[in-house]
Amino acid sequence: MHSSAPQRRSGLLRALAVATAALLCLIPWADTAAAHGSTIDPMSRNYSCWKRWGNDFQNPDMANQDPMCWQAWQDNPNAMWNWNGLYRDGVNNNHQAAIPDGQLCSGGLAEGGRYRSMDTVGAWEATNIASSSDFTVQVHDAALHGATYYQIYVTKQGFDPATQALKWSDLELVRTTGAYAPGEGTPSTEPQLGGVTVSIDASAPGRTGRHMVYTIWRAGHMDQTYYLCSDVIFG
Repeated sequence: MHSSAPQRRSGLLRALAVATAALLCLIPWADTAAAHGSTIDPMSRNYSCWKRWGNDFQNPDMANQDPMCWQAWQDNPNAMWNWNGLYRDGVNNNHQAAIPDGQLCSGGLAEGGRYRSMDTVGAWEATNIASSSDFTVQVHDAALHGATYYQIYVTKQGFDPATQALKWSDLELVRTTGAYAPGEGTPSTEPQLGGVTVSIDASAPGRTGRHMVYTIWRAGHMDQTYYLCSDVIFG
């Protein structure tokens, strides 16, 4: 006929736990301690959105100023908070078998589709590359995984990332590195990064205009592979 004080307290605690869990999904860097790495120059799509809007991600002006990031934030904010967690385990170097055409930027809908908005076709914000061919990719290794190798691909001339979904046949492999030991690279001084940054020189002659740089990072500590899309403008 009446509820006890312990029952009321139990209900309140359950409600508080649910509210806290929901809030943690919207806190910047809430899960970065468990994250790993990404390309930071040219910036991967989700790192770029986090870098520009992480402190202002609910600003409605983003819809007009940066519509591709806007759709990404609306789809799943954790794709940006976890910008350094876009990877798949157990691929065993069979990248094209594991990642279907049209899903290259999400790592084949990695992490239950968390990063699916990275596959959305459109005019993403792009990094300008002054050269018509030579460039450097900087991969940030926050967890000091090292690498079995890095592979750098660039889209072929004539591909338009603003109107076309990325397929394996659109890419040209322009650089494959050797192994990197855990911790090898330049230590980062940026507080939100930590870890080290690896710089990889590459060349893609004959490119002009909009392109995509696609980086595959096979980690050195286990069969764990990162798939990273960066938008660039050559020349």
